Amino acid sequence: MGVGPAAGGQTTLDFARAPGNDVRAMRLLDRYLLRELLLPLGYCLGGFLVFWLAFDLLSELEDFQEARLGAVEVAEYYAVTLPEFLVTVLPLALLLALLYALTQHARHHELTAIRAAGIGLGRLCLPYFAVGLLFSVGVFALNELWVPRSQELGQRILSRHTAGTDTGSKGRWVRNLAFHNERHRRLWNIGLYDRERGGLWNVNLDWELENGMRRRIAAQQGVFTNGAWTFFGVRQIFFTPFPEPTWESGETNRLELLELSETPSQINSEIRFASLSGTRAAKRARLSLREIREYQDLHPNLPGLARSKLETQFHGRLAEPWTSLVVVLVALPFGAPSGRRNLFAGVAASIFIAFGFFFAQWLSLALGTGGYVPPWVAAWAPNAVFALFGLLLTLRVR
Repeated sequence: MGVGPAAGGQTTLDFARAPGNDVRAMRLLDRYLLRELLLPLGYCLGGFLVFWLAFDLLSELEDFQEARLGAVEVAEYYAVTLPEFLVTVLPLALLLALLYALTQHARHHELTAIRAAGIGLGRLCLPYFAVGLLFSVGVFALNELWVPRSQELGQRILSRHTAGTDTGSKGRWVRNLAFHNERHRRLWNIGLYDRERGGLWNVNLDWELENGMRRRIAAQQGVFTNGAWTFFGVRQIFFTPFPEPTWESGETNRLELLELSETPSQINSEIRFASLSGTRAAKRARLSLREIREYQDLHPNLPGLARSKLETQFHGRLAEPWTSLVVVLVALPFGAPSGRRNLFAGVAASIFIAFGFFFAQWLSLALGTGGYVPPWVAAWAPNAVFALFGLLLTLRVR
């Protein structure tokens, strides 16, 4: 590629200019640019993965020994926690790989030759934007499908061989759980909850019916099957506060309540949100868009700070995948310019700006979580500012 000889003694530049060969030449160019990008990208991802595994293994080795995990289980632990690592490292790996590829092309004057053939910088960089878009889709899928459960699954592996039941908020079993559905005015008090199977023990449920009557049930056990809750060993009371207080009570071995809209998924989301007690915890939490909307539906009257946390999380999940496209815009003006200049100084400047972008992203989300700026501004402002900055610098490239 570049200006080297092609088949039949033609140079690539002559081939690109030949009539009828435009489409084929562009396909060859795209494949070449992708090949030159994917190789360093693979090395960057592999290097980041090795460093992460090495440092994390050294820091967690004592915990693995206390949990009595074997080598296979340690590998399983890192397999389930890998998606969260990928969400963070994919944009960084793309940035470094793109800078390396562009620098190599510039050193061999390949970019100058390609642009001399009449191919604009925008069209030349189309494969890079395609990779950035692919990474954006991948990060969005990871955030929605795998990352929200990564920490929970890792904690379950760590507690697999420990004696007794894990009653922590990250374990499978949770004791003394209070679950409030504000929209439907139902309060659940659960003695023991199985997060994995959605089972309940020692359940007390209290809610107000549409006619003003209150209904209370106390059950020994509850299960969620076929979209409905079924309770066993039930004692229930119907209480009418007006015009005169009246009581009706009864017992039954089995009671199915189709009117209950709560699901185990919503209860699990409630447990996750209980960990958002501080700005740092809220920033580190990995919640899917579905979980956030479910929680907001159950709690429509949240106070200001709690609402800011949720809205910042929601907009942050929407904005985070586009980071991969932003780093492409940041890398282009420093790796693709022609002329005599210190290429490594440009690469260093680009890396500095990129890390400034990630710091601004972290700071902005922290401000949004704390309620200091509107949530949508906190999530989207770093992307917008740095993307515009990179675009303006790219337009000045000669």
